[in-house]
Amino acid sequence: MSAARVLVVEHEDGTGPARFGERLAEKGLLTDMRRPWRGEALPRNLADHHALLVLGGSMGPHDDARAPWLPAVRELLRQAVARDLPTLAICLGMELLTVACGGEVRRAALPEVGLCELMPLQEAAEDRLFGPLTQTGERMPAVQWHWEETGTLPAGAVPLVTGERCAHQAYRIGTSVWAVQFHPEVLADDIRTWGTSDVGPLHALGLEPAGVVADVARAEAELRALWGAFAEHWAAIVTDPATTVPAGTTPGQR
Repeated sequence: MSAARVLVVEHEDGTGPARFGERLAEKGLLTDMRRPWRGEALPRNLADHHALLVLGGSMGPHDDARAPWLPAVRELLRQAVARDLPTLAICLGMELLTVACGGEVRRAALPEVGLCELMPLQEAAEDRLFGPLTQTGERMPAVQWHWEETGTLPAGAVPLVTGERCAHQAYRIGTSVWAVQFHPEVLADDIRTWGTSDVGPLHALGLEPAGVVADVARAEAELRALWGAFAEHWAAIVTDPATTVPAGTTPGQR
């Protein structure tokens, strides 16, 4: 059997798949990187791909004038939902999936930046991607960097993870399409340039870029273990879409 091929959509420089991409490569998946921000074309459909990974970016999900490829990404996400194709939409990717499928994205009342704690819901324990890694009531560390959020979920979406500031941190549509507001792909070095480019907005939140990066660096070992395992579980689902929660796995196991 040939290696599974993942279409990866990057929206701007410095927002690549990072550690997540490394884990996919280690598991033998092929990544078809498309960077429409520098003129690379997106495919019209997903016929040649086994999975879709849509990354983050500083634009909003409706910023078509700034990022004219966004309508094509929303269409690819709708196609992925229609096919129940293994998909992961991260941050901006989640916001694009939300609006593509009839949900609502709004300006966050309290933007989240840097290291945050998330709370898995009961549905997460029963989910084949989150289930092996989460336990209801056990908080999870994650890196955030967003000023917008999903206010209303698409019809039929199953909420999986919540947080104190942002209610919808992760959800699933169908059996194979997942969206996360946080960034499972990054560590401290990956967000260092984000802090440099967002000095003004961070100061407006009372944050210092260096402090944000330092907080993430202190939690790096746990972040690497938790979200590295998350990437490997997603890779297993891409490789075999029939994959279920591993038998005998205890939720919360690292």
